[in-house]
Amino acid sequence: MGSSRRTMLAAGAAATAMAAAPRMFAQQTGKGGTTMPFYEKGAVRIHYEEAGSGFPLLLIAGGGLNSSISGLINGSPFNPIDQFKGEFRCIASDLRNANTGQSSGPLEIDRPWDAYTDDHLGLMDHLGIQKFMVLGFCIGGPFIWNLLRRAPDRIVAAVLAQPSGSRPEMRDLFYETNTKGWGPELVKRRPDVKMETVDKFLTKMYRNNPDFVFTVTRDFVRNCQTPVLILPDDIPAHPYAVAMEAAMLAPKSEVSIYPWKEPKERIPLAVRQIRSFLRAHRPT
Repeated sequence: MGSSRRTMLAAGAAATAMAAAPRMFAQQTGKGGTTMPFYEKGAVRIHYEEAGSGFPLLLIAGGGLNSSISGLINGSPFNPIDQFKGEFRCIASDLRNANTGQSSGPLEIDRPWDAYTDDHLGLMDHLGIQKFMVLGFCIGGPFIWNLLRRAPDRIVAAVLAQPSGSRPEMRDLFYETNTKGWGPELVKRRPDVKMETVDKFLTKMYRNNPDFVFTVTRDFVRNCQTPVLILPDDIPAHPYAVAMEAAMLAPKSEVSIYPWKEPKERIPLAVRQIRSFLRAHRPT
């Protein structure tokens, strides 16, 4: 074989390998020899996992700034991966800098909510997914509203389970909780991060606009045309009044029974409603 033809074949093989690379990008081996996929962009490194097949369903765990895949599996009222992987392509990730996860990146003081949304959208871009559904618990509520603001044409439908919101009588709840819990643990793990930076980050995230759902206005929700299903809760971090106000404002909203987590026998009913909602809005 001539040298020029060998060069052409080598170049073609390299191009093919590069085209196949995104799905295997930045993977590493974890405990027990299992492969742990990562998505990287600049200084951001996001650990994610996939299960099942079908229309893409992004899953966002609760747990505040410690939102992680392990919390999605072990800390949610039900395990959404087990429930929906039979008919959806379930995608979950550790939140950037969650102490219980393996994702990392800078604290973007001027745009904390948008930085996390960058990670969610960037992961879906990395996986070659344009349109998808999303189901989020707790902090997943504000994240979902921000996704709907940033990428309304990509989100087909959304489920907000026990969504976070701001209580007028407890405006500093999330700032104080994360200042005492998440922040100090992050600083222990990350010598490059100081509590002064954490304070600025949390102030921007939870104190500069301490109203409603943090990420969008009531006018945005009032004009949102994406179908949403809301499953309200009523603990300090998940105010019932805010969840119901969002449901009343959103023109294409549905609401679950309440309470849906207690007694536990009601949870399967809530899961059936979620499944019916997702199936109804899944593109053919």
